[in-house]
Amino acid sequence: MSVAVEPRITPATIILRPCKRAVKRVPLVFWIALVAALNAACWSVVSPPFQVSDEESHVAYVKELADTGRLPSVNAGELSREETLVLAGARFVRMAGEPGLSSIATQAEQHQLERELATATQLPRDGSENASAATAEPPLYYAIEAIPYLIADNGNLLERLQLMRLVSALMAGLTALFAFLFVREALPGESWAWITGGLAVGLLPLLGEMSGAVNPDSLLYAVSAALFYLLARAFRRGLTRRLAVAIGLVCAAGLLTKLNFVGLLPGALLGLLLLCWRLARKSKIEAFGCLVLACVIAAGPILVSLATGVLAGHDVLNGVSASAGLVAPHGSFLAKLEYVWELYLPRLPGMANDIPGVFTAIQIWFDGFVGLYGWGDTSFPGWVYDVALLPAGILLCLAVRGLALRRMVLRGYAAETCVYALIAAGVIVMVGLSSYGVFPGRDAEYAHVRYLFPLLAPLGAAFVLATRGAGPRWGRAVGVLIVLLVLAQDIFSQLLVISHYYG
Repeated sequence: MSVAVEPRITPATIILRPCKRAVKRVPLVFWIALVAALNAACWSVVSPPFQVSDEESHVAYVKELADTGRLPSVNAGELSREETLVLAGARFVRMAGEPGLSSIATQAEQHQLERELATATQLPRDGSENASAATAEPPLYYAIEAIPYLIADNGNLLERLQLMRLVSALMAGLTALFAFLFVREALPGESWAWITGGLAVGLLPLLGEMSGAVNPDSLLYAVSAALFYLLARAFRRGLTRRLAVAIGLVCAAGLLTKLNFVGLLPGALLGLLLLCWRLARKSKIEAFGCLVLACVIAAGPILVSLATGVLAGHDVLNGVSASAGLVAPHGSFLAKLEYVWELYLPRLPGMANDIPGVFTAIQIWFDGFVGLYGWGDTSFPGWVYDVALLPAGILLCLAVRGLALRRMVLRGYAAETCVYALIAAGVIVMVGLSSYGVFPGRDAEYAHVRYLFPLLAPLGAAFVLATRGAGPRWGRAVGVLIVLLVLAQDIFSQLLVISHYYG
């Protein structure tokens, strides 16, 4: 007769058992968000201070808001004396855009930086009236970053910068979280496929770099992914007043984060109209109430921002127009349309050759997605981009096949698909028109992949479609390979930045 042996209880068992239970209770989506946030936090350490596009301008905006309680002026003043000293000590002017120069690498340079920091710390906190490229941006992101800036008030500027970067890294976690939730709503099915989409988005190196720096793009990505999720949830479960309020709040937050969010509004409005039209079949009063509620909430902060901008000397409407390229003193509507086409697609016969000698789809967008960091001066060897075309092409074919296999199901979601397509078109056209605003003096000035990252949630869905295009037998394996591929891209990208600045 066998005798049951009771498991031995040890102090370690007593401690670990509750921990295991607690870990199992944590929803999967939060682990994905944690991975994305930690990845961005790693990027915040890897990237030298101010060596991410326009970070010095965004820090100046935070300084002005936190130190003086005012928004930066449009065309007046200079960077604060404190930031100017720190930029000089961190070799910002010498390094930005110069691939041959490295960061501080000797003990003497470190001592020089410490002296500059000590001097800068003694200076009065007088803000920074001129935030350069960031001056015309709305204040929401900077108001959030003012909190860690003030918390680390006793530290030097680099210590405050690092704490601000860590807060920004949390926004990468929100982006991955909402991308996962969007995929779960838009492509119901196996949970492992949702994990693939969420992790692949969360581990993207460019998301890590931008969210590991002081840049409003990090909040813009999170807000945009949240908009996609809320629309998908409303299309699946029906529009309610609570969802209408949430959509309005997200749109308001986006408009108060960055002017580029304007590109998402046409698609968001179309989605609201379609959802209200569906709801009107049950209750016209409820549908009208939801539409008005969402629109009023979204428009309210715009009016506040306009009023604040006027009081601060901002020309906000002109800022929006300039951002969209609508005030360009040159070019007809057809010329702008041709330019936007050529920025993404091969030139058609009869079109002006606005971007000669460049296959933009590959040389700008694909190569930028594979790896272009810092101030655009940190890139892989040319053969890396050529090799990357193979897995990218395979995944694209699998995603198209996955879409074709679900074509019968997608016919029932035609209206929803049109909403997502219009949002994507709005973002794409917004970037193109912004770039046209400085054309022909500078070609493709705003053709940076990071400006398309408000579309990260649909990118996660594309990764999921690729797994389904592989079929039930190979789908899980392809999902694992996608995550490993993005992880490898992320690791080698961080090593590339390290070798550039510290090699």
